[in-house]
Amino acid sequence: MEVKEAKAVARTVRIAPRKARLVIDLIRGKQVGEAIAILRHTPKAASPIIEKVLKSAIANAEHNYEMDANNLVISKAYVDEGPTLKRFRPRAQGRASRINKRTSHITVVVSEK
Repeated sequence: MEVKEAKAVARTVRIAPRKARLVIDLIRGKQVGEAIAILRHTPKAASPIIEKVLKSAIANAEHNYEMDANNLVISKAYVDEGPTLKRFRPRAQGRASRINKRTSHITVVVSEK
């Protein structure tokens, strides 16, 4: 039997991948309800963004594949690096230093257990 998967992707989100990965690691492999509870109580900037992507993946599973939301598990969750915005900040003695404003592509895949 083929395993059905539903996924959601948020592209070019303005949060550094390194910071988003800390939160994604908390929910990988968990049940959907438990994962939402973890995200709600995690005081990180990436938490609401990842929660939104997760809810989108759940909605995709219900609408597109007729899966039951209560039986869903996060099978894959990862953060890839998006394009980096390069900015410059003035420094002492006429110099300038570069500031990299990093972006992320956040992917969440859910499947029925």
